Amino acid sequence: MSSVAARVYGALLHHPFLYGSILSFIALVVLFRRQLWVYWKFFYACFLKPVEHGNAADVKALRGQQRALEGFYRTQAEIYDATRGTLLCGREDMLQLAAAQLKHRMESKESKPIWVDIGGGTGYNIEKMNDFVSVSDFFSAVYLVDLSPSLCEVARRRFSRLGWKNVHVVCEDARTFALDESIVLDAVKLGTTEGNRYSVKADLITMSYSLSMIPDFYSVIDTITDLLAPHGLICCVDFYVQSASSYSLRNFTGGHHSRHVNWFSRLFWRAWFRLDRVHLDEGRRDYLEYRFGTILNVNERNYTLGGIPYYIWLGCHRTATSAAGAGVVREAAERIDALATESPYLSPVLYSEKRAEAQSEEARATRLQLRSKGFEAAILNLATNVPLPSFFYQNKRWRLYYDESLPKHTQFGNRYIYAFTWEDPAEDQRLLNIGKDDVVFAITSAGDNILSYALHRPRSIHAVDLNPTQNHLLELKVAAFSALPYEDAWRLFGEGRHPGFRDLLLTKLSPYLSSRAFQFWLDNTSAFTSPGGLYETGGTRIAVKLSKWLFRLFGRAGDVRRLCDAKTLREQRAIWRTRLRPVVLSRWLSYLVVANEQFLWRALGVPTNQRDMIYDDGLAAAAASGSAFKPKEAMWRYVVNTLDPVVENTLLRDSNYFYRLCLLGRYSEQCRPSYLTKEAHETLSRPGAFDGLRVHTDEFVEVLARIRPESVTVAVIMDHMDWFDPEGTQAAEEIRALNKAMKIGGRVLLRSAGLKPWYIANFSAQGFKCERVATRTAGKCIDR
Repeated sequence: MSSVAARVYGALLHHPFLYGSILSFIALVVLFRRQLWVYWKFFYACFLKPVEHGNAADVKALRGQQRALEGFYRTQAEIYDATRGTLLCGREDMLQLAAAQLKHRMESKESKPIWVDIGGGTGYNIEKMNDFVSVSDFFSAVYLVDLSPSLCEVARRRFSRLGWKNVHVVCEDARTFALDESIVLDAVKLGTTEGNRYSVKADLITMSYSLSMIPDFYSVIDTITDLLAPHGLICCVDFYVQSASSYSLRNFTGGHHSRHVNWFSRLFWRAWFRLDRVHLDEGRRDYLEYRFGTILNVNERNYTLGGIPYYIWLGCHRTATSAAGAGVVREAAERIDALATESPYLSPVLYSEKRAEAQSEEARATRLQLRSKGFEAAILNLATNVPLPSFFYQNKRWRLYYDESLPKHTQFGNRYIYAFTWEDPAEDQRLLNIGKDDVVFAITSAGDNILSYALHRPRSIHAVDLNPTQNHLLELKVAAFSALPYEDAWRLFGEGRHPGFRDLLLTKLSPYLSSRAFQFWLDNTSAFTSPGGLYETGGTRIAVKLSKWLFRLFGRAGDVRRLCDAKTLREQRAIWRTRLRPVVLSRWLSYLVVANEQFLWRALGVPTNQRDMIYDDGLAAAAASGSAFKPKEAMWRYVVNTLDPVVENTLLRDSNYFYRLCLLGRYSEQCRPSYLTKEAHETLSRPGAFDGLRVHTDEFVEVLARIRPESVTVAVIMDHMDWFDPEGTQAAEEIRALNKAMKIGGRVLLRSAGLKPWYIANFSAQGFKCERVATRTAGKCIDR
C-alpha cells in the first residue's frame, strides 16, 4: 500500500498540472452532481433514449400522440423546468404582452377573464404570469390542458403548493376540451349554435411551444377558433423556419421583418428538432395566421443556442374589429377609410337609409375615388377570405395600412434619419395659428412637430412620411403619452435614455403600437439603453457623434458645457467666438467634411438636389460680387450663416433646445420642446387626445390624392420639396394635389435651403398667394 502511495506522490511531483486538473474535475463533479445529473437526464431523454425503451406498462397502454408524449416526457418531467429556460425563449415576453393586452381590454369590463393554456405542461407559464398580473385575483378560472399525465402531475403539485383554487389541470386532448360551466360561475354563457359547440368561451388562449408538437394541428386550431370568445385574445410562441417566398405577398401577417430564415438554417433546424418530434413546418404558423387576425407579430432568434428562429404572435378573431359578422367587418373598414380620407362616414350596413345622400353619379364617382389604400386592401382580403391587414386589429388605429415590401419603403433600410425635428413648431404656430377647426397635413419627421400641433387640439392631423421608421418613432411617442406617467415620458424623450425601456415596451406601450412599430422597437431597445441614448441614433447621429469627437480632440468639451450653461448672451458669444467658432467653422473642416456629398446625406439628411440649391445661391452671390464661384466655399458660407445667428441671438441655456440637444445629447427642464412639459403631458395623456391623428406611410401626392377635396386647412411641408428634381414633374404634381385638397383660405408653410426656391413659381401658377416670411442671411436665423 505504501508503494502505491509513493508512486502516486511521485507522479504528482512529475505531472502536477495534469493530476491537479483531474482532481479539480472530480471535485467539480462532486460539487455539481445534481446539476450534472439533471442535464444528463435531459440529454439522454432527448437524444439517446429510444421512444419505446424503458417505458412502463401504463405508458405502453396509452395510444397515439399521448403515448408518444408520455414516453418522451416521463423520464424528464421532474427536471423539465430546470432544462428549458435557455431553450424556450420568448415565453416571458409573450406573457407580458398578453397581460398588457388583457389589462387594456378589461378596463371597461366587469367580469374576470378565463384563460386556457393549451399544452401547458408543468404549469410554468401560469406561475410566471403571476409576475405580471395576480393569477388568483385577475382570472375567474385558469385551465391548463395537456396530454402528458406526467407533466400534468407536476403542474398539480405546483398549484397545490401555490394554493391557487381557480387553476385547473386537465389531462385531455385539446380537440375535445370544453370549459366546465359549473366551475366558471361568472362567465357569460353564449349558448350553443350550429357550428359553435361551446356555451362558455375563453378570453385568453395561449400556446407555448406546443403547436409545433401537435400532429393534427389543423383540427386543434379549428377547435380553438370556436373556444375563443368573440373579443378574446390568442397568443402563441414557438419555433419556426420559413422562406420569404411563401409569405412575401401576404398583407395580414403583421410585418415580415426578420421572418425569412436562410436555406441552411431551415434544413438544419427542421432535421434537428424532428429528432424530438418537434415539427417546424411553416404550415402551422400559416394556418394560425389564416384563421385569426394578427394583433402583434415578432420574429426573433435564440442566439445563445445557435440562432434558433422563434416567433411571438398575438391574435384575435377575424371579426374582432368591431363585432361578429362579415357586414360589420366591412363597416369597420369603411369607418377607418372615412377617417383616413376626411370623408363623411357612410355605413354600408345602413346604406339604404342614406341612399338619398348618394343619388347623383358625381357623388358616387367622388366616393369611389376617395378610397384609402387600407380600405382597398381590406376589401380585397374580404373577397379572398383571408384576415384583414393587422392595422385593422389594433387597439388604437392611428397608423394606417401600407405595403412594407415596396421599394419606396425598403430604400431606407429599416432606419430612420431624424431622431429629432429641426423645424421650430413655435414659429409654425405663430404663422399658422392652428386651432380646433383645422385639419392639419404635415410631414412626420421625428414626430416632435406633430405632438406640438396636437397641443392646439385641431380637428385632425394627417402625419405623412415615406420612411416607415419615422412613423414608428411618432407611434412610440404617442403611445408613451397615452400609457406612461410624465416621469417615464421625460426620461424617454427628454433625456433620451431609459434603462427599463424594454420592460415598458412589453408591459405598457405594446397595446398602443402597431405590429410593425412594436417589432421595430423591440429590435432597437438599445436606442434608449445605450450610453448615447435616442439622440445619437438615426442618420443624423453621425454629425452629433462627429462634433463630440472633434470637441474632445481639440480639448473643447468643457467649453461646450459652459456655452450651454451661459446665463447671458454676452457670456455665450464670448465662449463661441474665442473657443468654439474657430473649430466648428474652420474652412478646412467644411471643405473636408461638411461639403462631402456622402456626409451631407448620411449625417445631415441633405440630398443632392437640396445641396445644389445651396450651390445656386453661392453662384448668384459670387456673380454679384464679381468673385469666382467655389462650391465648398458656398457650403461653408451656408453653415456660417446658419450657426452664427443662432449662437449670437438665442440663449442655449433656456430657449434654443435644438442646438443644446445636438451639443449635449439631451434636453433640460429649462430648455425643451413645448410637448415635453408637465402641462403638455397632462393635455396629451387625456383620453381621446389623439383621436384625430392619422399616420400615413406614403408619398405626399399619394395621400393627398385620396383626401376629400377642400378639406385640409393647414399644410406644413417643411423643406421636402427641395428634394425634387427641378427637371422632373414631382413638384408640379404634388402642388396640384395640394391645391385640390386645400380648403379655400387654407395655409401652406414650407421651408427651403435656397433663398429663391425654384418651385415657388409652381405654387403661384396653381393660384396660391406666396409670401416669404423669413430668410436665412448673414446675421439672421429663421428657426431657433
